[in-house]
Amino acid sequence: MLVAEILKGKGRDVFTLAPDVSLHDASQELDRKQVGALIVCRDDQVVGVLSERDIVRAVARDGAEALSRPASAYMTTEVIFAEPAETVALLMTRMTDRRIRHLPVLQDDRLAGVVSIGDVVKCQIAAATQEAESLRTYIAAG
Repeated sequence: MLVAEILKGKGRDVFTLAPDVSLHDASQELDRKQVGALIVCRDDQVVGVLSERDIVRAVARDGAEALSRPASAYMTTEVIFAEPAETVALLMTRMTDRRIRHLPVLQDDRLAGVVSIGDVVKCQIAAATQEAESLRTYIAAG
């Protein structure tokens, strides 16, 4: 399965945040949107990813003061992207090797969606279930 197929199924909604938004406001946005990460953009340019994990690290290191600081102080700035034509197997390897839970998807240098590790796992489970059903059908017919 390809990234484009995941996006077709889940939608292409991307929740973004400006780099100067406080960590407190960013955490409220994560809660409001029920997502694990926000893509940080300056104009149309992706400059980082702010995840729940980034917020936990910020509070662990700097205490409650971190919540008044901008997202840009704690976001992940080395953004790893996915492309619509990439396979789920490739994404799974990339995400596992780099310990990344969210990958923004770029298409023609524009933000086209976000794929999470949950999306990848759901896709793998669906593929395994379909394969098992095919095998059951084949065995029953034979």
